[in-house]
Amino acid sequence: MTAYADLRAQLDTLTTEAFRPELADIDRLPTLEIARLMNAEDATVPAAVAARLEPIAAAVDAIAARMARGGRLVYAGAGTAGRLGVLDASECPPTFNTDPAQVVGLIAGGPGAMLQAVEGAEDSAELAAEDLAALALTAEDTVIGVSASGRTPYAIGAVTFARTRGALTVGLSCNAGSALAAAADHGIEVVVGPELLTGSTRLKAGTAQKLVLNLISTVTMIRLGKTYGNLMVDVRATNEKLRARSRRIVALATGAPDAEIEAALTATGGEVKNAILVLLGGVDGPTAATLLTAAHGHLREALAAVR
Repeated sequence: MTAYADLRAQLDTLTTEAFRPELADIDRLPTLEIARLMNAEDATVPAAVAARLEPIAAAVDAIAARMARGGRLVYAGAGTAGRLGVLDASECPPTFNTDPAQVVGLIAGGPGAMLQAVEGAEDSAELAAEDLAALALTAEDTVIGVSASGRTPYAIGAVTFARTRGALTVGLSCNAGSALAAAADHGIEVVVGPELLTGSTRLKAGTAQKLVLNLISTVTMIRLGKTYGNLMVDVRATNEKLRARSRRIVALATGAPDAEIEAALTATGGEVKNAILVLLGGVDGPTAATLLTAAHGHLREALAAVR
């Protein structure tokens, strides 16, 4: 009973758990009015993220520096926060042609927790340490603990364990003064306020976490040379849509006619970035590959070396 009382007292202090008496009769409103209220709440989230862009940018620069040396990016969270981390990690290989082991999402309770809640898993800091130990975490890696409340033991445990291995740590939460942010090298607290449904942090808090994870992974990949301007030149063409997109990207980057684009892609094994270098740099496929390797995958640097 004492443990329950202590936890309830903790929840009472969290902005994300606050009760909003003005919404106590929301279930009696017309559907359209409820939708308007919820939409208005959602519209406040980008401003909350904007207020934390400086710490987000600082974290990105630190992450990119480690990943440029071969480090990995690991998200760790429970429930909605864990699912959002897994989602962001899973989208990096097709978007940026990263190795699946380069950006990893860990969710308390394992892969099965993506589809069904694993009760009690979020309460275990030890489970987070075990999950990270299984990855053979190193000092070049980065671990981002994600938790709306900022008090989830699994997320805090992940950050705490990561620091013992010398890894860079980031704590992303939606409450000010969170234990998670305090435990991390980089604390990012996006305070979105009380939810429409009391304590339902899959709503505004979930949206905020999704936006921040999008920022972190996307800007990190830009810093790593995974784009050319705003073009996804490392896209992996694994289906018909992406094969068509690959050709469109080469066309946008070079202005070359279709026949030349097809020839360049054939000469480079379908690699978009290499094909652009062939067309803009006037080199052959093997030379393009050599130049990009020397430039650590940065197309602009490879082009500068040619010119």
